[in-house]
Amino acid sequence: MAEPPIMPSMALPETTLPYPQILPRPILDAPKAALPYYKPLLVPANGLVVYDGTKSEEEEENEGKPQPPEVKKVDIPWTNYQMPVPQEEIMVTAAATAAISVAATLTATSLFKQCVKVFKPILMQLAKRIQKKFTKDGNTGKEKPSG
Repeated sequence: MAEPPIMPSMALPETTLPYPQILPRPILDAPKAALPYYKPLLVPANGLVVYDGTKSEEEEENEGKPQPPEVKKVDIPWTNYQMPVPQEEIMVTAAATAAISVAATLTATSLFKQCVKVFKPILMQLAKRIQKKFTKDGNTGKEKPSG
C-alpha cells in the first residue's frame, strides 16, 4: 500500500489574550409615556331620529347605477331592507336545470352499477377462457430458464 501524502504544516507561536476590562452594569429605567384615552360619549337611543329623505350609505352608493330589468326588489318585513330577486322565469329555469341534472346523475350512477353487476361475471369468464387457451399445453408464455 501507498503511504498517505504528507501535508505541509507550520508551527505557530502560542499567544495569550489579555483579560477583558471590567465595565459597570448599565441601569435602564422603564420608559414612561402618556397613554391616550377615550372618553365615551353617551347618546340616548330615543334621541336618534331618521328624518324623511335620509338615505342609507348603500342607497347613496347605488343611486346612480341603473337596475337591470330582470331584477326586482322585495321588501323584507320589519326591516328597512330590500332584497334583489330575479324574475320568475329565470328562477324556474334555474330550478328545473338543477333538478334535471341531479336526476340524470342519479340515473346514470344506478345504471352504471347495474351494468357492472351484469358484465363483471361475463368478463371474468372470458378472461378465464382466454387464460386456459394459452396455458392449455402447460406453456405459460414465459421463457424457460436455460440452465
